[in-house]
Amino acid sequence: MRYLIISDIHANLHALDAVLKHAGSFDRIWCLGDVVGYGPQPNECLERLQQFPHVCVAGNHDWAALGRLDLNEFNSDAQASAVWTQQQLTAASHAYLEGLPERVVEADVTLVHGSPRDPVWEYIMFPSVAKLQFAYFQTQACFVGHTHAPVVFTYFLMGNGLEACEQSGLPVEEKISIDQARQIINPGSVGQPRDGDPRSAYALLNTETQELEHFRIEYPIATVQRAMKLCGLPERLSSRLAYGW
Repeated sequence: MRYLIISDIHANLHALDAVLKHAGSFDRIWCLGDVVGYGPQPNECLERLQQFPHVCVAGNHDWAALGRLDLNEFNSDAQASAVWTQQQLTAASHAYLEGLPERVVEADVTLVHGSPRDPVWEYIMFPSVAKLQFAYFQTQACFVGHTHAPVVFTYFLMGNGLEACEQSGLPVEEKISIDQARQIINPGSVGQPRDGDPRSAYALLNTETQELEHFRIEYPIATVQRAMKLCGLPERLSSRLAYGW
């Protein structure tokens, strides 16, 4: 099976379509949450995702759009976009988001948005936090999103019985094995990267070879920024797209 792994689309249809076109043929999509929020096309992104065989887990912005989270936990720009998104969602989009699970296990892989310990909200940004997460899933690999930055955390048992966790980058267009050690892998963000690279990020997994390949691709950022301005979304949310931050 060939899986397209995406996360944090954030209602950016142009970025999503660019990824789908670039990825070519695949059997199934694994979406790691935050399909909506920040961007100007929440319904369109949900509709596009549902055109493909897929599974999707809930992200914090998906829950914010449903009113499941206290918006005071978000910054002012995220609050404004969440309120706008709530007002835009169709009944069908609302029902789809309501049905999203917090966690999925498929093909011996765990899928969550934030972390295995707290699937919707917790960020995994450092090895010290990542090391604690391996006790909360049983599969070889776990894919997460939420931070908008590609990264791999690899778990080790040291000779003295102590646990260790090593952080590494996710190389672009270079196949890496995911069956040699337990790993937590973040493919980065489709619709709002935050690692200093404005290009959309995604990954492809071949479960026959257990090889993962990561990609970065360009999309028409200026077009998305104009759409956000027309929708009255916060200027900072649109301007940051050009910087990948």
